Amino acid sequence: MTKKIILCITLLMFFFSFLRANEPPRPFKGYLYNSDYEVYLRLNLYDEDIIIPGQELFGQLPGYLSKEHTTYCWLIVSSELTDNRNAKLVVTNDYGSEDFTAQLTQQNDSTYIFNNLGGSALKVPNKGKWLKLPKTLIFKKK
Repeated sequence: MTKKIILCITLLMFFFSFLRANEPPRPFKGYLYNSDYEVYLRLNLYDEDIIIPGQELFGQLPGYLSKEHTTYCWLIVSSELTDNRNAKLVVTNDYGSEDFTAQLTQQNDSTYIFNNLGGSALKVPNKGKWLKLPKTLIFKKK
């Protein structure tokens, strides 16, 4: 009896590991970081289930961009996967007063290019002032 249970458990573990190995890659899910400006992206463009800590009133979103040591963020309010390596994003600040469209491109397994395509400038708080970020940022997956 014990041998049958062990055999069943082993077969189930093998089966589930096989299912996991066949899952398609999800490059637009996770945590991306830009060390030059200390900004990061939290993303899940597939399930769109990201909740911003301390700002739950916005509900579930595809993701957000924020800066270390601040609660200010830019919300990704909609996203479209244009192919396996590119996503188009609509981004707004947490007040809803500024917005822009962006493209996020996966260069390789760990490098992503974020391009502001048009609209408002991407600004984040920095030492009591607003820091305008460049239109193109490079993010690394952590």
